[in-house]
Amino acid sequence: MKILRAYRFRAEPTATQARALARTVGCCRSVYNRALALNEERRRRGEEQLGYAASCRELTAWRADPTTPWLAEANAQALQQALKNLARGYTNFFEGRAAAPDFHRKGRRDSFRCPQGFQVDSEHGRVKLPKVGWVRYRKSREVQGSPKQVTVARECGLWFVSIQVEVEVAEPVHPSTSAVGLDLGVAKFATLSTGEIMAAPVDRLLQLERRMKRAQRNLARKVKFGANWKKQKARITKLHHRTANVRNDFLHKTTTAISKNHALVVIEDLQVKSMSRSATGTVSAPGRNVRAKAGLNRSILRQGWGEFRRQLVYKQKWRGGMVLAVDPRNTSRTCPECGHVSAENRKTQAAFACVACGHQADADVNAARNILAAGCAVNACGERVPLALSAKQEPSVSEAA
Repeated sequence: MKILRAYRFRAEPTATQARALARTVGCCRSVYNRALALNEERRRRGEEQLGYAASCRELTAWRADPTTPWLAEANAQALQQALKNLARGYTNFFEGRAAAPDFHRKGRRDSFRCPQGFQVDSEHGRVKLPKVGWVRYRKSREVQGSPKQVTVARECGLWFVSIQVEVEVAEPVHPSTSAVGLDLGVAKFATLSTGEIMAAPVDRLLQLERRMKRAQRNLARKVKFGANWKKQKARITKLHHRTANVRNDFLHKTTTAISKNHALVVIEDLQVKSMSRSATGTVSAPGRNVRAKAGLNRSILRQGWGEFRRQLVYKQKWRGGMVLAVDPRNTSRTCPECGHVSAENRKTQAAFACVACGHQADADVNAARNILAAGCAVNACGERVPLALSAKQEPSVSEAA
C-alpha cells in the first residue's frame, strides 16, 4: 500500500532568501484575496462563481497586468495552489464542512505550497525552492520516500519547511493483539481500561495562559499599531506558539504510545464542537451558569480532544490497527458487573458505586471498561465501524511523520 507522510523541519534561510520567501507569501495572499473578492462580487451580481480553472485564467491576466508586476516575480505554481485552496474552501463550505472562506491578512496563514519544481537533498539537509534556491533546514532525520510537494510556512517569525513524501509499504500488521477502551476527561486527560492514566501538562498550559492574560492586558494599554504595540503583539504570538508546541508534543507522544501498544482502541464518539458551545444564550432567553460553562469549555479545548482523535486514527491506520467510536451515552453510569444503569451509580466525579450490586471502582476506569465492552460488542456483531480517514483527518503536510 502507498501512504503519505510528511517531515517538518525548521528552515534556516539567509536574509535574501527570507525576503524572497516573504515576497512569495505576500503574492499568494494577494492572489487569494483578489480571487475571493472577485467571487464575492460575482455572487452579489447573481453570477456563477469561478472555479479553479477559471481562476487560473484570471491569474494569467493578473501576472501580465503592468499595475501588478510583482506577481510575475513569484512562482506561478505557488500562486495556483493559493487558488486551489480557495476552491477547496468553497467546496467545504457548500458541503457544510466549514465556514465560508474569508480574507487572509498578513501574519496569519503565511505559507505557500510547491507541487513541482523543487528538489530535496536529505543528505545535506537542504531543499531547493523555485526562484529562491537551496534553503537549509535543521536536519533531525532522513527524508525517506518519493517527494510529492513542499510547503513553506512562517510561524512566530520563524520559517518551517514541510516535505510530503509517498512511501510504498507492505500491508501493515499490528504487532499487538490487545484491545483497550479509552475515556477522555478534563481532570484526567485519558484513562485506559487497563487502569493506566495519562495526564496532560495542565500546569504548564495554565502557566502560559496566565502569562497570556497579562500580556494581552499590557497590549490593551498601548497605542494601536505603535512601535510598543507591535513588540507586545510579537510577545503574544510567541506565547501562542509555545502553547501550541506544548500541547502538540504531549498529544503526539500520547497517541504514539497508545498506537504502539494496542491494536484496537475504542473511544467515545464525542461531539467536541457541541460540548464546547457557549451557554450565553440570547437577550430574551439568557443562559444559566454561563461563567462555569465558559470555564468548562476552556478546559475541553485546552486538552485538544479533536486533534487527539485525529492523530490516533491515522497512526493506527499506519500500524495496521483500528479505532472504533461508540455511543458515549451512559458509559459512566453503567455497572460492568451487573449492567445496572443509574445516575445514582456515580454520585461523585471520582468514584463509581453500583447501587444494585455494590460494585465499586474508579469512575474513569469503570467508564473505560464500559467503552471497551461496547466496542467489542459492535465488532463481534459484525457492525464493524472503524473510523475512516476523511479529507480533514488525513495527516497534512505540516504533520511530523
